[in-house]
Amino acid sequence: MSDLRQPPEPQGTRQGAPPGAADGNDGTGQPSPVGRLAATVERLRREVRAAQAEADGRALIELAKGILVERLGCGPAQAARQLTELAEQAGVTPLEFAVEVINQASRDRLSEVTSAFLAATAGSPDADSAVRLRAAESGALAAHDTQAVADSLLEHALTPLGAEAVAIWALGADGSLTLAGCAGFSAAEAGRWRHVPPGVTTVARRGLAERTGQWIHSLSETGLPSIGQHHHGAGGRVAVPAGTGGRIHGVLEIAWPAPLEPTPPPIVRQIEALAELCGHTLESCALDRRDGDTGPRMVPDVTELMDLADGLHDPALVLVPHLDADGHLVDFRIHHVNSRFLDPAGRPRGVVSGALLLEAYPMAAGHSELFERIERVYATGEPFRTRRMRLTALVDDVPLAAVADINISRHGGSVLLIWRVEDETARLASLLQHAQRLGRIGGFEENVLTGEITWNGQLYHLYGKPSSGAPVALVDLPAHAHPDDAVAIGRFLRTLLHHRRPAFTAFRLLRPDGITRHIRVVAEPVLDSDGRLYVVRGAYQDISAHHWTEVALAATRDQLAHTEQQASERNRLTLQLQHAIMPPAQAPLAVPGLDVAVRYRPAETQHLVGGDWYDAVVLPSRLVLLCVGDVAGHGIEAATSMVVLRNALRGLAVTGAGPGQLLSWLNMVAHHLTGAVTATAVCGLYDPESNTLRWARAGHLPPVLVRGSEAAPLPLVKGLLLGAVPEAVYEEHEVQLAVDDTLLMYTDGLIERRDRSVEESLAQLLALARAVPPALDQQLDGLLTHSRSDTDDDTCIVGIRVA
Repeated sequence: MSDLRQPPEPQGTRQGAPPGAADGNDGTGQPSPVGRLAATVERLRREVRAAQAEADGRALIELAKGILVERLGCGPAQAARQLTELAEQAGVTPLEFAVEVINQASRDRLSEVTSAFLAATAGSPDADSAVRLRAAESGALAAHDTQAVADSLLEHALTPLGAEAVAIWALGADGSLTLAGCAGFSAAEAGRWRHVPPGVTTVARRGLAERTGQWIHSLSETGLPSIGQHHHGAGGRVAVPAGTGGRIHGVLEIAWPAPLEPTPPPIVRQIEALAELCGHTLESCALDRRDGDTGPRMVPDVTELMDLADGLHDPALVLVPHLDADGHLVDFRIHHVNSRFLDPAGRPRGVVSGALLLEAYPMAAGHSELFERIERVYATGEPFRTRRMRLTALVDDVPLAAVADINISRHGGSVLLIWRVEDETARLASLLQHAQRLGRIGGFEENVLTGEITWNGQLYHLYGKPSSGAPVALVDLPAHAHPDDAVAIGRFLRTLLHHRRPAFTAFRLLRPDGITRHIRVVAEPVLDSDGRLYVVRGAYQDISAHHWTEVALAATRDQLAHTEQQASERNRLTLQLQHAIMPPAQAPLAVPGLDVAVRYRPAETQHLVGGDWYDAVVLPSRLVLLCVGDVAGHGIEAATSMVVLRNALRGLAVTGAGPGQLLSWLNMVAHHLTGAVTATAVCGLYDPESNTLRWARAGHLPPVLVRGSEAAPLPLVKGLLLGAVPEAVYEEHEVQLAVDDTLLMYTDGLIERRDRSVEESLAQLLALARAVPPALDQQLDGLLTHSRSDTDDDTCIVGIRVA
């Protein structure tokens, strides 16, 4: 043993160490002193773990033997033999059978979970989960404090699930969290997290918010602070409320080394059972601390809470939890109601006191969520306050509703519920007062027998009088009104006081501050049992704003009527001018070998009278001038500009210039001589001898050539719209026409649509133009009839056909 007493030298420090010394051999294949020492330590560890497991198992087996002794009425030896025989018959180990016996006897939450494990995994390695749960419970019950409970839970139940640390938090009466025990976290980390003040959001506090707790995939992704966040932050976290009998005593928080995947339901139920076990432990520790405390008690008992409720000026109820046979919270009993208590259903205090809450107020579990709020306060200790909660009580199966301000707080093991039912009369009076203020209405009541007059504050304000001033009697009303309103006021008073019928009138009130207000007064007589008038009630309303609004509206209506008349006259003159210059159909133009037809369709709405124009005339040179154009805008300005451009083009055409030059001159006219208007146009000169057409365009759509069964637009030659720049050059194009060819010039009113592009509308026009009727007039009429334009704009068409 002398070699075991010498401390081993660190590896790499001994010069000439024999090979194999680092792995426990002395180089000759025999174990070295260091290797023998390590093997001894490892063997002792195994023996300790086995002894602990055997002790835990022995405790469960002894508990099962005690149950059999009580159930079978036999001795301990016979119970042990019976346990062994039954385990052999069931094909399970004695420890597993002992757990099943305990489950059958206890019927608690843990028994449900462990029985499910045994039923689902019997004969498999997973059946050890049920044993581990009971072993954890046995260790927790034998533990002397919460720290020992945390060690037992981590060792027996949580480490097999892959968890690496656990923390048990105790919930304080003020909402704070205290670390009651932990395992797997360092002592320094536990010291830093010894106490969490109220209101600090952590993973454990989040676990209090939901009955099912918080199941976090990765702590680092949430950003929530928690114990061990620097060393265990990448892993998953679970925080489950730890409570008993409907009351939460703390939180069980579990840490995993890796992100938490979706947890199977059996594991969830197992963790919830462990949380309930922690709840029992926290409750027992709290009772032990309370019993051992010799100082003044900080948590009041029910008697003190009743005294507190009796000292309140608001209705209050003291509630105590009502548990079922399994210890689950099912209701609250109304232990006491104070003298200020008013039942919404009108029942006396004695009927409500002593009853269960859901029996006395079954609607509390409805939409108001009152019962859920009380249950939550009792579970967590966090007070709840709200204004204007709707309460409903059943009276003879008829729901009666009331609105109340609610205050719920937990005091020890009881709950104090305070409600202040809103006074409906006061609320309606306040509502009426605000309505009178917003509507500028003042009420009055006048006793015609005693002369007593009552005004509200708003009426003093309307009259411009201080609230300490004397009210004005109805018979004195003419002295405070404009003299021109005396007749209307006299009629009002006769109807009210002599004919004793309700009456109203409007007058101008002359206030002491010199301001004149327009007032409407409405009043009704009140008769006694003998039919005599003794009281008049009524109201004054300031309608000055309404009066001046009516005056402004009347002036505006007169102005609008005058403007409409002027606009109608302008449109009528514009339409007459347009029809005088361009009739819808022109007399036939006599040109040998050529048919010429024109159509003009004015806008459907008069105010949209526009500047579309056309012209077809034989020039002195025997050439035929063909043109269409469109001046931007509508109204008389567009019509007069159209006249200027049309006549200017006629005059310029006699010079013999080509269409490009004509449009250049016309651009100068549009830019300089007509107030800088803009317009589009297409101009062509047709030679009857050669059947050729020279043409140019100024921002206008090109003509359409119909030849046989085909229709296509002519090339889009360059040409800027008229009036845009002082000088412009326009490109010309020449087309050779054949017999039966038809050429169409038109304005955009023929094809323009709001919901389509120009290309789509032009394709529709070409489809219509391919159907060539015998007469040119019929073709133009057909184009106007089947046009799908929706802009209500005026339209011009000029068509020629070579005969």
